[in-house]
This record gives sequence, C-alpha cells and structure tokens, in this order.
Amino acid sequence: MDVVSGVVVYVLLWWLVFFMVLPIGVQSPEPSDVEKGHASGAPIRPLLLKKVASATVIAGLLWLGVYAVVASDIYSFRDAVRGW
Repeated sequence: MDVVSGVVVYVLLWWLVFFMVLPIGVQSPEPSDVEKGHASGAPIRPLLLKKVASATVIAGLLWLGVYAVVASDIYSFRDAVRGW
C-alpha cells in the first residue's frame, strides 16, 4: 500500500469510526431546561474532544489491521481482481 492509499484508507476509517462514536453518551436536556434559541435535541455535553481522540486511536488500530492484511499474503487483492 503506498502513502496516498494509506492516508485515504485512514481518513475513511476515521470518519466511519467518528460517526459511530458520536452518539455514545449523548444526553438531551429536559424540555423545561431548553433556553430560547437553542435546539431541543442539542446534547448537554457532547464531549467532542474525547470522541475525536477515541476515533483517532480506534481508526489507527483498524488501519494497522488493514495494512497487515494488504501487506501480507493472507489475501491477495490483485489475484482476486485478475480472476474477474
């Protein structure tokens, strides 16, 4: 896997993981606590830095797994495509 492919795979994995961890721990405010001009479904504390950090670590681990499969002879993607 060359550098550009590695970066593209990491970015795709990061966004996928980020959207998966985004709803974890979200608490909506009570209807009586919503201030005027605020969305009623907006979370109280979104904890975005924690979610960005966890998405970065998880995507890095997943990227290592993808790289290991691509770099090894476990499965050859080139041979699979040639068979078509």
